Amino acid sequence: MEDYSSIKISQLAEEDRPREKLLLKGKSVLSDAELIAILIGSGTKYLSAVDLARHILSKVNNDLGELAKMSINDLKKFKGIGDAKAISIVAGLELGRRRKLITELVKRPRIISSGDVFHLMRSELIDEPIEHFYILLLNRANYVLKKILISKGGTTGTVADPKIIFKHALDCLACSIVLVHNHPSGNLKPSDHDKHLTKKLVDAGKCMEVSVIDHVIITDVAYFSFADEGIL
Repeated sequence: MEDYSSIKISQLAEEDRPREKLLLKGKSVLSDAELIAILIGSGTKYLSAVDLARHILSKVNNDLGELAKMSINDLKKFKGIGDAKAISIVAGLELGRRRKLITELVKRPRIISSGDVFHLMRSELIDEPIEHFYILLLNRANYVLKKILISKGGTTGTVADPKIIFKHALDCLACSIVLVHNHPSGNLKPSDHDKHLTKKLVDAGKCMEVSVIDHVIITDVAYFSFADEGIL
């Protein structure tokens, strides 16, 4: 194997740079295009591997998430990408996706009880002088995909639009939702509006196959759970 230790990156042919640049400088300095160039190995008669990678990325607005959605047949539409190169790209991005998923699952909180909701959301809502309405979007195993502030308002209420709530749920492919809002007054009793909104969202969720599994009202020191009280 040729020793590149004394060669400057600028002296290397462009199609040779990504691998040697990684050896000389480390993986973190490589661009997305350069990393993809390493995966595909070679370019075409008119494009280096780096230029070909740049061309592919330009078609997805340099969004690796969009690139990861492309099938082998989609990738083969690019001149210079055959089965082997397309498979390398798909496999490389799939490994990255799995690593990201495992990392996120380790970091994500899991909701098993109303107490989990209280402990997760109390820091967001403690000492707030006005009402805030959040949703927790959960996957099938009840890990939190996202927590989203839907609205905030006065001391006695805030507006929670069902269309906005379920748009977020569908965008994230959530399997279930937990509704969360605070009562700055310290009163844990749900209002008639709280009850009406909860029923409305539960019914809408059934139609969309996105279950509303709880609505938790939080104060600085305690909480009320619709599910625990059997009134969901």
